[in-house]
Amino acid sequence: MKHREVRELMTREVVTVPSSAPFKEVARTLTEHGVSAVPVVDAAGRPLGVISERDLLPKSAGQSDYFRSLPAREAWEEDKAAGTRAEELMSSPPVCARPDWTVAEAARLMEAQGVKRLLVVDGSDVLIGIVSRRDLLRIFLRDDEDIRREIMGEVLGLGAPQNPSAITVTVTDGRVELDGTVGLRSLIPLVERLCRTVDGVVSVTQRLGYSTDDTNPG
Repeated sequence: MKHREVRELMTREVVTVPSSAPFKEVARTLTEHGVSAVPVVDAAGRPLGVISERDLLPKSAGQSDYFRSLPAREAWEEDKAAGTRAEELMSSPPVCARPDWTVAEAARLMEAQGVKRLLVVDGSDVLIGIVSRRDLLRIFLRDDEDIRREIMGEVLGLGAPQNPSAITVTVTDGRVELDGTVGLRSLIPLVERLCRTVDGVVSVTQRLGYSTDDTNPG
């Protein structure tokens, strides 16, 4: 099976700022381009970090009313509030992905790192794109018939040692239903697991029978 890669989903035209960019230029860049974060890059285009709207908020939070005190802030918030250039405001190191990663690989890294986006870099670590959570969710917009054809042709026809004509595959809004009979009982969890790995599949329900129970040694 061929899974969609990050290169197919990423945004290639990425708005960036240099490490020397002043605070107001960063804020202006975010506002004018309608983005919630911007990569900070060096002269060669290699990412050094990311500045999000959250990184800029400590500056605003630091402008308290003269007659009203605010709760004590964390040390990192104090540093961000005092920052005046991109290199002082950014969160680093950046979390990066490669263009040939699958959607599943990118999603796992996002989840593990607790980030909303990944910077995509080439073999020289030069920024070539950015992929967000929303981009990765686009695989679930895949046409049901495309999903069904892949399951019939690649999962049942090639990936699993099973005659595809013995199984009926129905896909509705990404939900896969399998009916029919397999030769060996041990094939049922294999077929179900392979179907779950197909891009765009939301769930798999199987009502499969079997001809031979090869899981019972008796």
